[in-house]
Amino acid sequence: MDNDLRINFMWHLIWDYRGELIQGLWTAVAVSITALFLSLFIGLVFALAKMSRFAFFRGLSTIYVNIFRGIPALVSVIWVYFGWSLLFGRNFTVYQAGVIALTLLYSAFFSEIFRSALQAIHKGQREAGMALGMTRIRIFRSIIMPQGLKIAIPNIGSMYIGMIKDTSTFAVIGLAEVVRVTQTINSQYFQPFVLYTAAALLYVAIAFLVDYIFKGFESTITYPSNGILYRFLTRKKRAHIQKLVDANS
Repeated sequence: MDNDLRINFMWHLIWDYRGELIQGLWTAVAVSITALFLSLFIGLVFALAKMSRFAFFRGLSTIYVNIFRGIPALVSVIWVYFGWSLLFGRNFTVYQAGVIALTLLYSAFFSEIFRSALQAIHKGQREAGMALGMTRIRIFRSIIMPQGLKIAIPNIGSMYIGMIKDTSTFAVIGLAEVVRVTQTINSQYFQPFVLYTAAALLYVAIAFLVDYIFKGFESTITYPSNGILYRFLTRKKRAHIQKLVDANS
């Protein structure tokens, strides 16, 4: 191959700009974590609304879910950042716009995840709780929700990985996440293969980490509980029990 056509890959850029790339990843994670908690709460509310005996609430939930499941993340964040600013007369920061856009989109998906998980619980368990004199709220809190959460967690974990990846589209509004940082560095050195390979590896690494964490949660709420997260949460409790045993022996 002619030397003039040979591409010189500058792999050292990954190490040289590791701080900026990791900071971009942290920005993406921070936005997605905030949106995760908000969308889980809103999604649960709409799931319960869709399971309601009132047609108005079921219809409202259906409209919300069908609308926001069909909007791409790129369109959503532009709509929020530019459109809502004009509508409400308030300028959102790129962080706020990213959180709102992800929350609107993923609360619709979480609504369906929660609905299917809760409906998977046999109605006999509700009837047994009522036979014991438990209120509907206590039945939901103590019996239905823990089992539904166990069913929903794997899907929540998968959706959360999608949330982190969708932050890549927020580069269009200037959010300094991984893709935006990569674009900035690439504009100086024109090393797209090197830099976007680094960005891809960061997303893959965070996907493995998220999968590991959610599997830890899943193993913790199973019975019998197991896994590293369960051992961490119960370490002090076991140590206290051991001290009592040693003191009485």
